[in-house]
Parts: sequence; structure tokens; C-alpha cells
Amino acid sequence: MSNPYRIMTVCTGNICRSPMAEFMVASAAAESGMAVEVDSSGTTAWELGNPIDPRAAATLARHGIPATDHAAREFQPAWFAERDLILALDTDHYDALLALAPDAESAAKVRMLRSFDPAVANAGTARQGIYDPWYGNAKDFEVSWDLISAAIPGILAHARG
Repeated sequence: MSNPYRIMTVCTGNICRSPMAEFMVASAAAESGMAVEVDSSGTTAWELGNPIDPRAAATLARHGIPATDHAAREFQPAWFAERDLILALDTDHYDALLALAPDAESAAKVRMLRSFDPAVANAGTARQGIYDPWYGNAKDFEVSWDLISAAIPGILAHARG
């Protein structure tokens, strides 16, 4: 394990779920005094350079987490070597990351974010996804908040271990 522990969250375009998770995990780690670096990316270049979705930023702000200085980027295979844990937000991201992994050690770093949520930890990847709130409204972003939040204690415990 490196010091600080390095986590990347990954969704499709890197404007909704993965930046929410990035800011949420980073905030929780900072509150607990942990040496954790968190960043995010997307499995596609669809939103390259775009800021966080305003609805995602508003959800974070409602919960006291500022979301600043975010520009969407596409996941690069070289990042496997630079991260300790790579968290997929849905099953398609999980599958895409495993397909990009250059070796078994890299693939072992890929986990579903909700695999750290005790409610679904043993449910298998098919039941651990977080649907894309981009197609919805503020309520859908709150659902994403709730699902991500439930996994954060487990993610931080894993990073401590």
C-alpha cells in the first residue's frame, strides 16, 4: 500500500456519479484524518473537459461538500499503476475497466463501489450498480448520494487496512 492511499472513481462521462463519489470519499477521508487521494474519470471521452453536472454539484452542496475544479477526463490504462483502488460505479464501467487491465494485479484493483456497502456487499456485481442520474432529476442525484454514502465507511476501512 502506498502512502497516501490512492483511489479513483469511474463512471461513463465523469460528470455525475464518479465526481460525486470522488468529492464524497475525499471529504469523508479528510474528516477522518486519513491520508487518501481521490480522483475520478470516465470510461468514455463523451464529456471530455466538461465540468461536473450542475445537478451533481447542487446535491453535493446541499450536503456541505463543495465541488470545484472538476474537468471530465477519460480513464487511461497507465493509471492502474498509479492507483491502489479503482471503483466502478456500475457494471458496464466494471467490465470496461477489467478489459483495460494489463495484468491480474491491475484487475485486482478494480472493485464495484457498492461492494463496500454492507447491504449489497455479497450480492454480486450485477446488483451493485448505481444507475445514471443524468437521465433523471434532483431526486435521482439524491439516490446516487445515498448509494455512494452507504459504501464510504467500507471504502475507508479498506483503505486503512
